[in-house]
Amino acid sequence: MSTPYENRVLPGVLVDAATERHWNAAKEGRLMAPRCADCQRLHWYPRPFCPFCFGDVEWEAVSGRGVIYSVSVTRRAGPVAYAIAYVTLDEGFTLMTNIVDCDLDTLTIGQRVELCFKPAEDGTPIPVFTPIVDRDAPFYATRAFETQGDKQE
Repeated sequence: MSTPYENRVLPGVLVDAATERHWNAAKEGRLMAPRCADCQRLHWYPRPFCPFCFGDVEWEAVSGRGVIYSVSVTRRAGPVAYAIAYVTLDEGFTLMTNIVDCDLDTLTIGQRVELCFKPAEDGTPIPVFTPIVDRDAPFYATRAFETQGDKQE
């Protein structure tokens, strides 16, 4: 079975004081996350205080690369199928997002992904992710969750 990605209308965003820096960075093609000034932990979802120690937060750019923690392909919720996923970024926090521009049936937990943007109905760029494809790597090198003993030759 193959379920190719099809563009779909993404809803407009609600910008408030806690998320304004995030959406402004998205307009510049960057992903930013809040880091606690006290305990130094990155976190997601944007909020005006640290959810771990209630300290003040500062914003910083993040890599936009990570792995799929969990993924589900939704086929009946609208006119086209789409993949919703939790992605754990290399910096250590996890966010809910969509996986795009791929065959949705090939997505796997542990698969490497990278940031890209799709426009919302109001034109705001929405951060989403797409699989990282290393065409020169053997199959097992594209699967972050496999151990050396699981290599396929």
